[in-house]
Amino acid sequence: MDRLDGVARHEGDAAARTALSAEPDHLPRHLWWVLAALTFAWGFNWTAMKVALSEVPPWTFRTLCLGLGSAVLFAALRAGGQALAVPKGQWGRLSLLAFLNITCWNMLIAFGVALIPSGRASVLAYTMPIWAIPLSVWVLGERIIPRRLAGLGLGMIALALLMGESLWGLGAAPAGSLMVLGAALCWALGTVLQKRLPVRMPLGAYTAWMMLLGGVPIFIGAMLLEDVRVLRDVSLAPALGVTYNVFVSFAFAHWAWIKLATSVPVGVFSVAMLIIPVIGVLSGVVFLGERPRWTEVAALFCVLGALTTVIRRRPP
Repeated sequence: MDRLDGVARHEGDAAARTALSAEPDHLPRHLWWVLAALTFAWGFNWTAMKVALSEVPPWTFRTLCLGLGSAVLFAALRAGGQALAVPKGQWGRLSLLAFLNITCWNMLIAFGVALIPSGRASVLAYTMPIWAIPLSVWVLGERIIPRRLAGLGLGMIALALLMGESLWGLGAAPAGSLMVLGAALCWALGTVLQKRLPVRMPLGAYTAWMMLLGGVPIFIGAMLLEDVRVLRDVSLAPALGVTYNVFVSFAFAHWAWIKLATSVPVGVFSVAMLIIPVIGVLSGVVFLGERPRWTEVAALFCVLGALTTVIRRRPP
């Protein structure tokens, strides 16, 4: 559990600004494994989620993911002897970040996916960099260097290729599309504010508390809107989908994305995330028997090109 150790953010705003100025302009090698693991964890999750939601109601599904996922992470941290207490004065910031990154994201995605195809929803969700990079310039004062702008451009071309003709169908279900875009905006704002409003606690505990606090409104929604007794009739495949989400997509992947988001500039992190929807589409080919199109292959090459702009060190 040593890899879960480390401070989520520094002691105060002045120290946070100093840390921001010292961040690398690329994704360091020691974080490549985190990005690779996160990419496959969340990329394959769209398939696992589709299978799980075939029998598990959405609010109950999110409750299981966040409740059990945070419990697994808390248990692992406790077994590793790490501190779990939230320091005095940090509850407000932690609650705000949990609301944006967990509550709003999960609630808007849950409603949006019910109204539009899941493939379209997954791609719309990863328009996050469109919002995050301008926000990072405005809120954090980050500079948009040409190489990073080129990476963003390649990533957006990849998303457009993945959407294909579905781009013309956004108006057919504007409410669903707007909800998923709203989720992307909340994720972008939450990612930026993680740097602007640093939380002074270990990264693992910070992740677990964010999942738990952000899940509270969802837990309440599940109790009010759904009947958990339907879980008694869930078959093996959806149960495995839920299990994957609890242990991989939530307990591990949420720690991984926060690790990346708090270690590199928002622009670097945002471009790096663009490979996830490509893996999501490819997972449908592998596990659901969907046939790949030339647009998906082209999108993969565009994203790989975008990744080279953030994993390579800028020449001196």
